[in-house]
Amino acid sequence: MQDTPTILLVDDEDAIQKLLSFPLQKDGYRVVEARDGEAALRRFEEETIDLVVLDLALPKLDGLEVCRRLRARSAVPIIMLTARDEEIDKVIGLEIGADDYITKPFSIREFRSRVRALLRRASLTPAASVGEPLVIGPLRVDRARRRIEVDDHVPELTYVEFELVRILAENPGRVFSRADLLEKIWGSSQYRDPRTVDVHVRHIREKLERDPGKPELILTVRGVGYRLREP
Repeated sequence: MQDTPTILLVDDEDAIQKLLSFPLQKDGYRVVEARDGEAALRRFEEETIDLVVLDLALPKLDGLEVCRRLRARSAVPIIMLTARDEEIDKVIGLEIGADDYITKPFSIREFRSRVRALLRRASLTPAASVGEPLVIGPLRVDRARRRIEVDDHVPELTYVEFELVRILAENPGRVFSRADLLEKIWGSSQYRDPRTVDVHVRHIREKLERDPGKPELILTVRGVGYRLREP
């Protein structure tokens, strides 16, 4: 990441651009603006972006399609904004690769907290990452390269998906609650629906488990928590 993180703010409303740009710049971030989906993709190609704040309802290309295309080429953290407080919007956004979502209206304090948390996590290099890759059964977690392998399969994981697998792989056999995982990944469980974790875990399972019907599952549900099954 650059010394000054660059945030791509994608929203077609001038009022939202002004409302969110000011606190981001005050926090020391550089803000790149885009007001439609096509412009967002162009700006992403032109700039080195550290985090994307992406509205769901956009002209030309909607936020879901922009998210899908960004995720196909990059693991950059993505926060989606939506004015619709419907579960389906949140689930679809998370399943196509968004790392977090905020439903309008929201507080600026909440917004700043989520931006800081994702940027902080994305900038951290765990001390353990300089060591050897973690190997648990058919799963190999290369923390230095942020790469996951399952046998000969190399799934493409989002930033949050990789962090979830890394945390579970570093603590085989331990059961984490949803709150535990929210704290470890986002730095706080405040403002966040615990079911966010469920969506990410289900998506990981779909990517890692070649045959989810078999008993040797890579990720195992244990009540309200999750753990990586030991070999």
